[in-house]
Amino acid sequence: MRITRVLSTALLAVGLAAGPAAADSSPSPSASQDSGAPTQAGTSFRTATELDQGQRGTASGSTGDYLYWSFPADAGQRPDVTATVKLPASHGAQTWQIDVYDGLRRRQSCQYGAQTRTAAQGAGTVELSCVLRTVRAWSEPWADDPLPGTYYLRLTVLDLGSADLGQPVSAEVRADSEDIGGSAAVDGSLAKPLVPGIAARSESGDGDTKAAVLSSFGSDDGWSSGWWTDRWVWTGIGGVLAALAGIGGYALTRGSGRPSRVPPGT
Repeated sequence: MRITRVLSTALLAVGLAAGPAAADSSPSPSASQDSGAPTQAGTSFRTATELDQGQRGTASGSTGDYLYWSFPADAGQRPDVTATVKLPASHGAQTWQIDVYDGLRRRQSCQYGAQTRTAAQGAGTVELSCVLRTVRAWSEPWADDPLPGTYYLRLTVLDLGSADLGQPVSAEVRADSEDIGGSAAVDGSLAKPLVPGIAARSESGDGDTKAAVLSSFGSDDGWSSGWWTDRWVWTGIGGVLAALAGIGGYALTRGSGRPSRVPPGT
């Protein structure tokens, strides 16, 4: 009996010791989620690194470099771009800026946010943000409204001392969006999203078949495929209220019947 108890205690101790080791060997959920995040940035529009909405992108570079990422945005969305630059331990005052361009490489203005910021001497990081206007499904050719398609994020330093030029830095960017809904809907739609054909990649090994970058973003039916918006709900509610108001007005004005002073017809 004593030998059995000793063996049971030993096996229990081995199991408890092996449990944490086995748990530690399994990858954490955050690590598996971030495994596909891009770790480099492009140096031009043509080599911009693709980002999905809600995905975090990191890159290392030097002060003076232009870092490019691209992300998709569909009609009814209001993109929100953020960037964090980690500066070297020793540096002077630096001014950083993020710019957002649409598929036609038109610079889009920020509705609000700190698009340009100056990091004081010795600051560890500088944080930038830019909230664009709501993406429209259709616009006049002469207008500069944001339209569905690919958007480019460019991060660079604007002003710094000559001694700080070329120092290593690291950047972290993220592109999110808020669905505004039917309040931003317009009567019209874009025939094709603004996805430049020059930004294409090969889908087959021989390089003959190519697909435009980010052209398949959105729902299963494609870009801006849904005709339904919450404007239909408010339109229906307005129609029902108008009908009820008409019925109520008629009931109030029709009276109780033929007036007593009017002789009956023959």
